[in-house]
Formats: sequence, structure tokens, C-alpha cells
Amino acid sequence: MAYRWKKNVDVDEAVVVLMNSLDDEGAVAGWLKRTLQQSINDSEPEYVRYFFAEIKKHAPASLKYFEDPMASGSD
Repeated sequence: MAYRWKKNVDVDEAVVVLMNSLDDEGAVAGWLKRTLQQSINDSEPEYVRYFFAEIKKHAPASLKYFEDPMASGSD
């Protein structure tokens, strides 16, 4: 799943996988954390912002697993 998000549906799919991981395991698996962080690092800022907005709504417990490059103000 390590790829650049190119549309919101790509992000939506990642959020669903993340939510399922939290439901099944109670945590984010290492491989999933690395994969999603790479997508965060490689994708356009609009999709990164969308990803963080969606996980804040649907999987807030997962926020601690990811670094938001937008939080530092670098766009």
C-alpha cells in the first residue's frame, strides 16, 4: 500500500484499513504504520491534510502513531 495518494478515495481506503487494524488489534501494526507514514511523506499536502482530518474524526487513537509534516507549517 506504500504509494502516493492521488485522490480522496485513496485516503479513505487507508483510513478504513487503519480503523480495521485498531478494531482487530487494538493498535497499529508496524508494517501499516510505516506504509502509511511513507504515503504521508510522499503525497500532496491536500491529501495529507485530508488524511489527518479523517483520522481525527474516525480513528483519533491512531494520531499518536503518525508524524504530520503539515503541523510544522511546511507546505
